[in-house]
Amino acid sequence: MATHCVRHCVTRLHTLRTVLSTHASSLKASQRRVAGVLRPTRGRCSSSGSGRCGHFVSPGHTNTELFGRGLSCSYGPLGMELRRNLLEQWWLSMSRARAQLFGINTLSSSRRDGDTEAGGQLRMVQPESLRQIFEQQHLSKEQMIQEVHTLLQRSPSVRTNLLQGALEEFVPSVELVNRKLPFGLAETGLCFQTSDGSGCPAEVTQASLVWFCSPRTSSQWLDHWARQRLKWWRKFSLSPSDFSSSEVPADELVGAASRGVRIVYNFPWGPAPLETLWNQGDAELLQTHKGVWTKLQCRNGRKSVPHVVSVTGNMDRGLMAFLSNSLQLLKKGDSKQRLPQRKVLKLHPVLAPVKVALDIGRGGTMELRQVCEGLLQEFMESKISVWPGYLETVPTSMEQLHAKYDEMGVLFTVVISDNTLESGLLQVRSRDTTIKETMHISEIKNFLSRYISAADKI
Repeated sequence: MATHCVRHCVTRLHTLRTVLSTHASSLKASQRRVAGVLRPTRGRCSSSGSGRCGHFVSPGHTNTELFGRGLSCSYGPLGMELRRNLLEQWWLSMSRARAQLFGINTLSSSRRDGDTEAGGQLRMVQPESLRQIFEQQHLSKEQMIQEVHTLLQRSPSVRTNLLQGALEEFVPSVELVNRKLPFGLAETGLCFQTSDGSGCPAEVTQASLVWFCSPRTSSQWLDHWARQRLKWWRKFSLSPSDFSSSEVPADELVGAASRGVRIVYNFPWGPAPLETLWNQGDAELLQTHKGVWTKLQCRNGRKSVPHVVSVTGNMDRGLMAFLSNSLQLLKKGDSKQRLPQRKVLKLHPVLAPVKVALDIGRGGTMELRQVCEGLLQEFMESKISVWPGYLETVPTSMEQLHAKYDEMGVLFTVVISDNTLESGLLQVRSRDTTIKETMHISEIKNFLSRYISAADKI
């Protein structure tokens, strides 16, 4: 299915006879216009997707453009795991924040009762249905416009944010808390945006908190969540000062919002928002429920319609921020080494896609592989992500392996050798310190678990 913006379709109706043949070329032109958006950054992958970057963002110029614009793209294995970890930490931060905060899941597309207004919304339309209208040569321009309007009115709309779904879930949720304020609804999911001016929607992974509170406390709650969100972003950062918050200027307030706050990351090419918080008042809630006060009134000393404080985060841009913030180029102390510099992706331990890599030292044997298999199973049972480097068949020096794992952000490299078979001792190398220490095989799982758990509590 193709997604078409209503206004985008209607404004081009004067070329309806040729729209099918020109659509592909206009799309390519819009892609060329955004080709210069990406600029060299500490965390940017090349457009070819070469090197270790391809493990985070799938190769291809289009993927690089989407990633650079803070939109959802095709992620490689490491990128997908990093995004999963980021979303999991976001969810944990919300669930631990307040007792009266609940998760919801709403549809990315919907056909609501009485929803016949096409303007200003994104709609899903079958290309075949449009083609059939365009091929009716006997229709006048006005008739063709009417046919397209009718088709769009019958088509489901797709969401551009997660706020609307939470507003619709307010009535059943408020009964769950016995109409007592405050409480919140949280959700993560894909939304559609038209951010590049082409009229062609793109996906973005959003994380949303919608907080319902009394009118007299809404401004204080906005300040509270702004502090909490900034603290959360800085928690996983190597350079916390790169993350900041600022008030939204009055001339940039959206809709009925009375105040806004942005959580911003200072990319090498300039600041970009990661999360935006709004004090929405009660206007959108009333509009969603057709202004029926009796369904919306809550108990907070006196009956009133709650105000809405919303938090909307762009998690794709957040992922890019942490990659940019974590990638370092460090000089090695020993100039005799073939690799005088080391690239290190110092992702926070709870965000790192791979916690430990398992490798075999010189003289690898079947017994050593069996030891690695046993450790692999132990790590997986303890939910410690592991990279099975011992399965690699191409001979690689330890220096090259360490360089590879540093770029992947692997926290620790564990090397199994003949000494392990004799005494149970193995070698553990830290990504952040490069220090190698000897540890008994029975201690390694608990060591990793304690390390990750301690890092999460800092």
